[in-house]
Amino acid sequence: MRSIRIRILAILAVLIIVGVGAWQLLPSDEASHDPIKVGTSDVVTSLDPAGAYDAGSWAIYSNLYQSLMTFKANAIVPEPDAAESCGFVGQKLQTYQCKLRDDLTFSNGRKITAEDVKYSFDRMLKIKADAGPSVLFPGLDTIVAEGRTITFNLSARDATFPQKLATGAGSIVDPTQYPKDKLRTGNKVDGSGPFTLKSYEPGVQAELVPNPSYKGAVKKSGGPVQIRYFEGSDRLQAAWEAGTVDVTHRQLPAETLAKLNPGATEQRVTEAESAEIRNLVFNVRDGSPFADKRVRQAVAWIIDRGPLVGDVYRSTVEPLYSLIPQGYIGHSTPFFDAYPHPDLEKAEDLLQQAGVQIPLPIVFAHRDDDTGIKEGAELVRQLEKSGLFKVTEKAVEWTAFQKEYAAGKYDTYTVGWLPDFPDSDNFSQPLVGKDSSLHNGYASKKIDSLITATQQYSDRGRTSNDFKELQRLVGEDVPLIPLWQKKDYVVAKSDVSGSQYLSDGTGIWRLWELSWI
Repeated sequence: MRSIRIRILAILAVLIIVGVGAWQLLPSDEASHDPIKVGTSDVVTSLDPAGAYDAGSWAIYSNLYQSLMTFKANAIVPEPDAAESCGFVGQKLQTYQCKLRDDLTFSNGRKITAEDVKYSFDRMLKIKADAGPSVLFPGLDTIVAEGRTITFNLSARDATFPQKLATGAGSIVDPTQYPKDKLRTGNKVDGSGPFTLKSYEPGVQAELVPNPSYKGAVKKSGGPVQIRYFEGSDRLQAAWEAGTVDVTHRQLPAETLAKLNPGATEQRVTEAESAEIRNLVFNVRDGSPFADKRVRQAVAWIIDRGPLVGDVYRSTVEPLYSLIPQGYIGHSTPFFDAYPHPDLEKAEDLLQQAGVQIPLPIVFAHRDDDTGIKEGAELVRQLEKSGLFKVTEKAVEWTAFQKEYAAGKYDTYTVGWLPDFPDSDNFSQPLVGKDSSLHNGYASKKIDSLITATQQYSDRGRTSNDFKELQRLVGEDVPLIPLWQKKDYVVAKSDVSGSQYLSDGTGIWRLWELSWI
């Protein structure tokens, strides 16, 4: 084989010497196998799927791990992946069963069983990590594994349960490698997804190679991919300009996004109708300055989304006045209806009614990156310009930030949110439901009741009125203030195809779709 390759190289050398231009059309064997380098400013909090519920972590999970269900690109209904089949049993939508494929193995060669699926869910619910995804399954009572069948017993109807199984929270792990009562440490992964993890350096890079043992919904094998992580959008921009990455996703600076030309031939630009949102979240625990909803309402009368949209984000975002963004069932505008424009007199009146000190000292925190700093500076400017608040600002590294806001260290903080699956439920239950992922101490029996009501309908159109009422209550209680929503942008070099599949609103990063042209 080696002698054949030498003869081929010799022939190519002769063609070059005699000036035969057609040789350039022949693909380079080495170049075609070079990893495609994907740059992002997202952060991987943990390689263990029981320990993270953030965009950066779930992006890599969708490539390294396998769930019972998954989403095809641009689909809103999930389909089996590790499962052979799945479905509700009976009409109550409280028992969900999946039959596991019989040909699955972990990347270490161990055969996957139904008991492994049960173990993966049981440990995730038991560990209940502060930054973990257990909040997605408040109604999951028991899991039973029998043969190749896994039965999920729910405490109440939940038509969205199949969608939740298709997320990173449903990742199947090897019980021999992942402890049942604590998170796995280190930089190794044992999953059954389309890729295996060749190497990983936290905050720097991850090398992924196709998993030859993968069996499931993905039919395209893909090629090697190198993910490069950058501290902030400015550094990502510098890498893109230097040509050291081939694809960028989440997120180039707003100034760059505003100038993107989707029709440019030197690069491929995907502008996806995503639903990334940003909320200003309040710690409502006893002892917090925002325990009284009148103080929270006062902030709602102060915030002016105009400068955020125009000055900070260069109109690459749109103002958001509701918990559920545009394009989703039940979207309404309760924060515009209740607080249509900044009004300092109404804000001051509410603070006086609450009997608090004016200006009120508060601690405001955000992620320590260039975008978070610019946005944070504008919010601090608005609050302090009102004369009603004295702000202590903290910019915190992402992993520490998640732990500290979960522990109630801040009075208010900004958190972005990307949907895990394309349904309005994903903007309500994890954000304002009981034991929410925002960890701000907020609880409302009325809202929990409405969430339960929306989950009972397979026909999602029937949930609209309940979602609108839920949002009205959020506008009244103000556990958070919606700030903006935006589209998602993927930019790739012209010789890379498949980049449009990295963003479609399902939270799945389809790296296997990337290839050299």
